Amino acid sequence: MKKIGFLSFGHWSDTPHSRTRTASDALLQAIDLAVAAEELGVDGAYFRVHHFAQQYASPFPLLSAIGARTSSIEIGTGVIDMRYENPMYFAEDAGAADLISGGRLQLGISRGSPEQVIDGWRYFGYQPPEGGSDADMARTHTEVLLEVLKGGGFAKPNPRPMFPNPPGLLRVEPHSEGLRERVWWGSGSNATAVWAAELGMNLQSSTLKDDESGEPLHVQQRKQIEAYREAWRAAGHAREPRVSVSRSVFALVDDRDRAYFGRERDSEDHFGNIDARTRAVFGRSYAAEPDVLVEELAKDEAIAAADTLLLTVPNQLGVDYNAHVLEAVLTHVAPALGWR
Repeated sequence: MKKIGFLSFGHWSDTPHSRTRTASDALLQAIDLAVAAEELGVDGAYFRVHHFAQQYASPFPLLSAIGARTSSIEIGTGVIDMRYENPMYFAEDAGAADLISGGRLQLGISRGSPEQVIDGWRYFGYQPPEGGSDADMARTHTEVLLEVLKGGGFAKPNPRPMFPNPPGLLRVEPHSEGLRERVWWGSGSNATAVWAAELGMNLQSSTLKDDESGEPLHVQQRKQIEAYREAWRAAGHAREPRVSVSRSVFALVDDRDRAYFGRERDSEDHFGNIDARTRAVFGRSYAAEPDVLVEELAKDEAIAAADTLLLTVPNQLGVDYNAHVLEAVLTHVAPALGWR
């Protein structure tokens, strides 16, 4: 059995072929898709965060709205760039969204990826420490966030407050018990996967990863997952961690599917540089008739090693079509692979 969720990047564009023309369209359609996905039996609704782009940026209003409209589906991010985040305000927003949803929030965070502008986090008022990098800053923000989410008091109260205080040091409110264990790290390398395990975070691995061996993405991810789980055991954490991988999977069951994604039948992994220092492997798409998909996906070592699969959706094709994409996988693919 696997948890199966969808992952939306929330693109919008005012073009003739887009059914998502504005930011309002993207946000409202995301809510509708999450509702439809829950009705289909999908386990999670996850959203990517990008700044300075025509995509989702501020996730907590969206997650809170989905939490209020749904009752069982997990709601999450994949991922929030911690270079841009104030850990205290982040904890307040996350606590509120988690309480609204009844404890269904899954927080995917990371050090970020190449973006639309140069050093965009500087416009948000953040700067790496002397001698440190933006990645160091992201990890520092993360460590502060993890400590705050534990719910311990740390702030000295005013002796003459506007409202009465409980005894002792104060914590960030609202606090949502258990949210600390539902933080995931979006890892692009084996080393950061190990770091995430040591800190007790769950693991998200996407369709893009540092190329560390020249092997196919799914093999490198499987090795990354093994390194993560080994580090988790060595750290002595009491609970079992969760691991997700993302894939683009399209079951070709009607003419629309073949028109949109038939050309992806022969998709392969790609290797290339995402910046001057980092060579990466970009994962293939899976698009085929259901029986072929079952054969291909059964060979994906990383999917086999993960407990959660996030299906990337083409959100600009509209809510109805994306619900169809999810239903096709749940109906025609997942049972044959033992995921359902």
